[in-house]
Amino acid sequence: MQAGAVRDLERMATDRLKAAGLTWEALTTFAGPRRLTLVVEGLPAATPDREEEVKGPKTSAPEQALDGFLRKTGLTREQLVERDGVLFAVISEKGRATATLIPEMVERIVRDFPWPKSMRWGTGTLRWVRPLKRIVCLFDGAVVPFAVDGIESGDTTEGHRFMGSGRPFAVKDFADYRAKLEREHVLLDATDRRLKILEAARAVCHAEGLELVDDDGLLDEVSGLAEWPTPILGAMDPQFLDLPPEVIRLSMKVHQKYFAVRDPKTGGLAPNFVVVANVEATDGGTALAAGNSRVLSARLNDARFFWDEDRKVGFNVWLEKLKGVTFHAKLGTMAERVDRIAALAREIAPLVGADADQAEQAARLAKVDLASGMVGEFPELQGIMGGYYARLAPTPALRADPPHKGEGDGADLPPLDGEGGREADGWGDAIADAVRDHYKPQGPNDAVPTAPLTVAVALADKLDTLVGFFAIDEKPTGSKDPFALRRAALGVIRLVLENGVRVPLMPQLRRQFAVILTDLYYNRRHALLDAARSLKSLGVPDNWADELVLKLGGATKAVIVEPGSWGILEFMPDRGAAIGEPLLAFFADRLKVLLRDQGQRHDLVDAVFALGDDDLVRIVRRVEALGAFLETEDGENLLAGYKRASNILRAEAKKGDLPDGTPVALDGAPPEETALIAAVSKAGAEVDAALATEDFAAAMTALAALRAPVDAFFTAVMVNSDIPAERDNRLKLLGQVRTVMGRVADFGKVGG
Repeated sequence: MQAGAVRDLERMATDRLKAAGLTWEALTTFAGPRRLTLVVEGLPAATPDREEEVKGPKTSAPEQALDGFLRKTGLTREQLVERDGVLFAVISEKGRATATLIPEMVERIVRDFPWPKSMRWGTGTLRWVRPLKRIVCLFDGAVVPFAVDGIESGDTTEGHRFMGSGRPFAVKDFADYRAKLEREHVLLDATDRRLKILEAARAVCHAEGLELVDDDGLLDEVSGLAEWPTPILGAMDPQFLDLPPEVIRLSMKVHQKYFAVRDPKTGGLAPNFVVVANVEATDGGTALAAGNSRVLSARLNDARFFWDEDRKVGFNVWLEKLKGVTFHAKLGTMAERVDRIAALAREIAPLVGADADQAEQAARLAKVDLASGMVGEFPELQGIMGGYYARLAPTPALRADPPHKGEGDGADLPPLDGEGGREADGWGDAIADAVRDHYKPQGPNDAVPTAPLTVAVALADKLDTLVGFFAIDEKPTGSKDPFALRRAALGVIRLVLENGVRVPLMPQLRRQFAVILTDLYYNRRHALLDAARSLKSLGVPDNWADELVLKLGGATKAVIVEPGSWGILEFMPDRGAAIGEPLLAFFADRLKVLLRDQGQRHDLVDAVFALGDDDLVRIVRRVEALGAFLETEDGENLLAGYKRASNILRAEAKKGDLPDGTPVALDGAPPEETALIAAVSKAGAEVDAALATEDFAAAMTALAALRAPVDAFFTAVMVNSDIPAERDNRLKLLGQVRTVMGRVADFGKVGG
């Protein structure tokens, strides 16, 4: 909570200083385990005098209006100023001494501070994160007297709980406060504490020929736990090194706040750790290191127990357990979700260059470690442990029922034992890696998998999550995204773009909607109607759910779940086309965020998405080419010409139907009109040829050739001619300009 407290303190102080009319030169905040500090430099001695003129009623206004204005301003009728028949009040307010404003500000900050958790103590009413003991408040070297819930302000504080002198001491200003705290073994600034931890931890490791394993998150955490951090190198039993390194590191980090240590000779973990103490021990930390070693051994013994037991249990037991694990009340069990992911991974595999059988096998194994003891203890290791177990499994014997096996349908999926290239001592590195990495990328800085098999499973996992929650109308709203759907969409985008995957999204989205609805029908018919009705948020008509249930009522399961079909959507082909469009728009929003961070304009994404393309790689290439084109003078002027043409066509469309057909060179037509007809015809052919080969730069070059003839046309030609044939021909020509440009992007959505 310290990082949040620093931000909140700065925000609240800034707001109150501005409201009081105070100015300042610098405002700094600090947080630590036992104190929260605000330093404001350059405050004036008092707020400036203020004079404000307030407009009142007219002189002819009723008496009641005048009385109300006088009450509001606190003035008399004689004090008002009349100007042009209107009364004005001139309110003068003397400035207030800053020292008289500070008590009000500080008390409001303390009482209104938004701690996520707070408590009361003693007989007071104040709520604070921990019992508040002292308030030091100085202005211009003098104490600002006030009290908050019986706690008097003053100029005294105290140092380190154990290493300090134990006696309160007085301070005269911030520099004195900071210097004396350091003499009392308190580092006020979290940045100083971080630096001390990092340098000292590396030093104690280097002295033993070891290397510290950097962990920024843990560094932030321990810098908030100790006022005088002192890293100490400890040792652990080397026998624990046969555990997976992720288990050792996570056990150290989560339970004990220890840093792991690496042996530079082997590159693996060393049987050591670094603990950050809050004291400088007289024995150099020997006793502390020994005590922490015993605690760590107990933790790692627990981890070893889970590691050993998990390897005895195996995948069959875990798969059975997943049948009893609810993924979501409206989306079925985790086992049903695994079936869906496996089927989708099989579909995606050929598109990314992966083997379909292996993709299905990896997807079936990807979630089983959720039922393991290790992941139950350390949820952060999901996927990672599955990768280890898949790699080490001695003789796994998995058989999968088909995800949607119908009545009388004897079809079975390929068995997961002995086929698909599985090695004798496990599932093979490719499958194990896919199981380990299929959650990636989990954030903007997380690495993106590149192995085709992993990409197939990762895409299937994320697409099923997105489609499932959109299907039950659990979309993100505002800042709330409880199911991390924005992260999942960004993960899909990064997987596709960074691997150059040419996967049209819309067919995959529609297919998965069909699979999920079919799943609900086959496994829980009572849930189908609710799920189908929720699809109205996806652009599906309200009565679609009722039509769907009626159509399904007389159908056999075998027909509904015929292998390779789109199941439910095949009953409603006229409705199925709309499914997936809202989710595709969601991808467009996420892509805008990603490209904006890379310097691209968000309106260009809208302009390209408006064409209905769902190939993200092609969309990004088109956006980049469009952005480069619009930065040129030709692009800027042609955009202006497009908007002018569109405005004319829009205005004429209100009067009646626009003329159809191809413009022709009429007798006596201005040369600028004839030139534009030829230029548009040539540009259209060149644009079509360039788009066919996805040469978007060439398409932009073809459009650039339109700039001069379009400018000349608007300069020399009157579109709304008095001669109907000329007017119709010129409107056709402008429509053709708009059509040719619209093949590249919807320029109407481009700003500027």
